[in-house]
Amino acid sequence: MPILSVEALDARHGLLQAVRGVSFSVAEGETFALVGANGAGKTTLLRAIAGAHRASAGYVRFDGTDITALPAHTRVPLGIALVPEGRKLFAGMTTEDNLRVAERRDRPGPWTVERVLEVFPQLVPKLKARAGDLSGGQQQATAIGRALMTNPRLLLLDEVSLGLSPVAVEQLYTSLRALMRGGTTVVLVEQDLNRALAVADRVVCMLEGRVVLERAAKETSREEVLAAYFGLGAA
Repeated sequence: MPILSVEALDARHGLLQAVRGVSFSVAEGETFALVGANGAGKTTLLRAIAGAHRASAGYVRFDGTDITALPAHTRVPLGIALVPEGRKLFAGMTTEDNLRVAERRDRPGPWTVERVLEVFPQLVPKLKARAGDLSGGQQQATAIGRALMTNPRLLLLDEVSLGLSPVAVEQLYTSLRALMRGGTTVVLVEQDLNRALAVADRVVCMLEGRVVLERAAKETSREEVLAAYFGLGAA
């Protein structure tokens, strides 16, 4: 049984239908990349999985249970964590406090502040610094660490490399690859096609709210993804 199943999902922003009949499933331990141009519906889809955006039709099932109607705060204890685009940290709080605010004593698991610092060593000297004073890469590491503090079974990452320097992106992906090798189930929205294809087990390309390509990443070329990306047809 897949850990996540999305079935014929629709989501709207008022009169605009942002997600149109999307279906896919994600196996436990898999890294699943969502790619597509701006406005393709990727962020709305990720938020609908997390419960931060209401689906207008279709289903989201987590570990076999229909969670379509559940609000976001009830999905977190089930083991779903979203790292939103823009990070959404508490800028006036310290890095450590941003991590601890997500700590869940009602959901056992391996993630502690110490474990997060092992995965993101760039945060060690910044633990007592205000989150608003961190670099972009450090803020993104804090946002991912905060999500991990909930001990998720499914980690949803939205545009983790957006706006970061190449050095910060490489440092961040070094940490993410360690998470993925450790068996963390990840659904990743990523604009950088090379990064997405390099780390993902499967890749889905969206265009105008629909899935136009779904394939094993190792069997997919950048050119095939780009063709689907721009609506030029994909096998």
